[in-house]
Amino acid sequence: MTYEVVIGVEVHAQLRTRSKMFCGCGTMFGLTANSQTCPVCLGLPGALPVINRAAVEMAVRTGLALNCTIGSTNRFARKNYFYPDLPKGYQISQYEEPICERGWIEIATGEGKKPIRIRRAHLEEDAGKNVHETGTHSSRVDLNRAGTPLLEIVTEPDMRSAEEVVAYLKNLRETLIYQEVCDGDMEKGNFRCEPNLSLRPLGQKELGTKVELKNINSFKFVRDAIEYEIKRQTKILNEGGKIQQETRLWNIDRGETAVMRSKEEAHDYRYFPDPDLVPLRITTEWVDQVRSTLSELPAERRNRLEREYGLSEYSAGVLASDKKFLDYFEECVAEAEKLGYSKIDVAKELANCITVDFRGFTRMMNRRPGMTEHLAPALYRDPVHEDIWPETIPVSAKNLVELVDKKMKGEISGPTYKAVLEEMVNTRKTAAEIIEAKGLRQVSDEGDLQRIIDEVLGKNPTQVAQFKEGKQQVLGFLVGQVMKASGGKANPGKVNELLKKKVGS
Repeated sequence: MTYEVVIGVEVHAQLRTRSKMFCGCGTMFGLTANSQTCPVCLGLPGALPVINRAAVEMAVRTGLALNCTIGSTNRFARKNYFYPDLPKGYQISQYEEPICERGWIEIATGEGKKPIRIRRAHLEEDAGKNVHETGTHSSRVDLNRAGTPLLEIVTEPDMRSAEEVVAYLKNLRETLIYQEVCDGDMEKGNFRCEPNLSLRPLGQKELGTKVELKNINSFKFVRDAIEYEIKRQTKILNEGGKIQQETRLWNIDRGETAVMRSKEEAHDYRYFPDPDLVPLRITTEWVDQVRSTLSELPAERRNRLEREYGLSEYSAGVLASDKKFLDYFEECVAEAEKLGYSKIDVAKELANCITVDFRGFTRMMNRRPGMTEHLAPALYRDPVHEDIWPETIPVSAKNLVELVDKKMKGEISGPTYKAVLEEMVNTRKTAAEIIEAKGLRQVSDEGDLQRIIDEVLGKNPTQVAQFKEGKQQVLGFLVGQVMKASGGKANPGKVNELLKKKVGS
């Protein structure tokens, strides 16, 4: 039997508010357990919740970016279930009247662009965290996270492969980061994705029994978990078995999914309107005010990079994949324009420098045992690219452009440029300081180069004769000898030009 894979995705995005959804407690990550709590988020009797206006505006901004309809009236409900990290015995969420509905986001597939429909996006509060202590039989509960504002974004079952799911998640994460509503850090649980997957015979319209996948904190593991689950369900169906509706966890070490619990239906949660919170009304004027704060979307920015800066689709995609990359790149271009460069002239060089060389050196810094101490705290692992990128960029735009300018003018060679950039990343010194201190300025003066060339030709008469006999590949050897004699400081282009004139005559 040939089966069609049907996948929808739920994402829980933690909103970038400084306080919780219904109280004034902070939302900082990594603080002492239970240090960010109060009677409201602890669920103490008599404590009343108050809606966080900033969280509502972030939800509206997200809905507008995802082409959703913003509900003029939406209501908070109580979702009832028992778990140790849920102190009230219910979670305040939205059910019948969510804040955002009927949107869409576009992804790129092998067959072209494909819209993924957004069913709804609603506000809710997070639960706490159960901490299971290794080597003991006890567990503790940390309620610092309880009450943190989340936006749950639910798609229609429009995806048909793991690749489409990953493409959707990356696009959604970029959109949230660009709108500054979520930082997208999957390792901290700020962007949690839960695919819902089912199989049905090819051509059948009725959906199969769905399985929800949890405990996935990287796009690689999303892909691996979905591909494993497709094989598992296919085997069961081919052997005449039935798929159980359940929630399964992804076991990274074993590379397989495992049963967590049977999957609940909506009625199991006994939703009812929260009596402590009145319906929230969002006026057209309020929506328009939030609309005016929308940032440029990732796809729009990619297109602009290609159009304004003449970058390739690949370079534009890499730059636009991280807002910090792109903001830094555009700051560098602005500095280069002050030196007389046009955007088109300098954009490609800067794009290559930032996305290839710069990222390469920051990646190596993180892996080097003797990494400079003052840079260590300012690094984080990017869950999209699994590379390293500094939160506080160690080289200013002005200093980076100074280095690129010297390379483009032929004042330093390619190898020297990379060596200087690495030292700039490590020490935060300027290019001029490093070049001057180490005497790395490239030799371009014809008189100086002629003297070195004459010396090299005198030591290699056999190769000179071979070149004159037509063996063009010998030129590379002679250029190498000149570079070696100059300590790597000779301008390779000038050396090539002068050698051809000298040996060819």
